Amino acid sequence: MRILLAEDDTLLGDGLRAGLRQLGFLVDWVRDGVAAERELRAQVYAAAVLDLGLPLMDGLEVLASVRRQGVQIPVLVLTARDAVPDRVRGLDVGADDYVVKPVDMQELAARLRALVRRAHGQPQEQLSIQDVVLDPAARSVHKAGVPVSLPAREFDLLHALMLNAGRVLSREQLEQHLYSWGKEVESNAVQVHVHHLRRKLGSDLIQTVRGIGYMLSREQAAQ
Repeated sequence: MRILLAEDDTLLGDGLRAGLRQLGFLVDWVRDGVAAERELRAQVYAAAVLDLGLPLMDGLEVLASVRRQGVQIPVLVLTARDAVPDRVRGLDVGADDYVVKPVDMQELAARLRALVRRAHGQPQEQLSIQDVVLDPAARSVHKAGVPVSLPAREFDLLHALMLNAGRVLSREQLEQHLYSWGKEVESNAVQVHVHHLRRKLGSDLIQTVRGIGYMLSREQAAQ
């Protein structure tokens, strides 16, 4: 799951990035509001963690600007501003969650997963398609009750497809889910990951939509 972190404090930002990476997130880190607004407008992130006291452009201005432009990425505000009026304004401007520093890393990760889950209309933590069950918190996958070991990128690809069941994702969109800044992407990387997933989880799980991309059918989802 790829997220944007907007935090100007170097020590805190480095700690947040390292902690979230350990919990399975891909993290792109920006240190000012102008960069945060630019990246949010690109709309390649599952969610964002936004500090309010950013240089060049305040976090609330960033949030208000991208919401006016129709950006629907879930945004968690993480700030030292703990007064009730600050929280109310943050939520009214368009924040999906508001957390006061300091925050436990496990709680932050859980809140981000919940935001992403709700944004995709998923009421439960675990995702199910056919006999495949994926648990984002545990980063585990089971097929017919049997655990299946997946490397990080195969897990993230499956997670993206299951979150977007019924929607075709192009190769470029999937690459954006799987790779953060500065990562070299081979032209057939997504195809290779899909091939491995089909071999491990069944050839009929992931559908190829010729000339467009890949998808999981909503009709396959377990009820």
